[in-house]
Amino acid sequence: MKIIHQNGYTKEELVNWKLIVYRNLIQSAQAIVNALDQFHYQLSSEKSQYEAQLILNFRLNDTLDPSVVDAIVSVWKDPVTSLLLEERSSEFYLMDSAPYFFNEIKRLCQPTYIPTEQDVLCARAKTTGIAETRFMIKETSIHMFDVGGQRSERKKWIHCFEAVNSIMFCVSLSEYDQVLLEESRQNRMLESLVLFESVVNSRWFLRTSIILFLNKIDIFQEKIKKIPMEKFFPDYGGGPDQNKAAKYILWRFSQANRAKLVIYPHLTQATNTSNVGA
Repeated sequence: MKIIHQNGYTKEELVNWKLIVYRNLIQSAQAIVNALDQFHYQLSSEKSQYEAQLILNFRLNDTLDPSVVDAIVSVWKDPVTSLLLEERSSEFYLMDSAPYFFNEIKRLCQPTYIPTEQDVLCARAKTTGIAETRFMIKETSIHMFDVGGQRSERKKWIHCFEAVNSIMFCVSLSEYDQVLLEESRQNRMLESLVLFESVVNSRWFLRTSIILFLNKIDIFQEKIKKIPMEKFFPDYGGGPDQNKAAKYILWRFSQANRAKLVIYPHLTQATNTSNVGA
């Protein structure tokens, strides 16, 4: 929304995202190394195994150590890592944009690096508390509140918005096979459904409409061809058809709407601002 309706980020704001990008990169690399160990995958060389330990031991300050950059490149390119992601990606948490940051690491580690808006769109910063944004769409003034969806955050905000006109609820389509960061046994899509159900049927939102963003359609389109949705949602019967799969997910969210609020669904790719703006 900031890029679309507020003329994007200033240079100073982009610089402030640098540490977040680095943190995403390191945490993603450490998640892969931990998963390699958890599921008993051994990297293809002693050098790669040493570099994996280097990644685990690294503590981020404000720069990326060149040795850690080389270690991440080595582990990421190791064929055993590809095998891990092919066979076990549904069993541990790895942010969707991890491959983007791994593939861009040589640019990210430059001394003069300043995040691009694309880097910011791919970065994940945990939302805590309530963040407010105001902007205009034509002659309409929009006052938007961004709240954290994590379990620990929900009780802080759900009672605060009795007078809101609309709720924008974002769901990642690609998370149908993923687990929570907080709870590795809980499916992310099912968790989103639980949260959505608690919101749409809450007494605080009886006169509120819902704008439902089914996001990351680009990742979903590729994933559904390789990872059967039936494995995680046995009542789904549409096979690898992305349209049937998306309609099924929309149906599951619609079924949770016992309060019969008006829902406006949109398929989106948040990293494509023209798609979201439309």
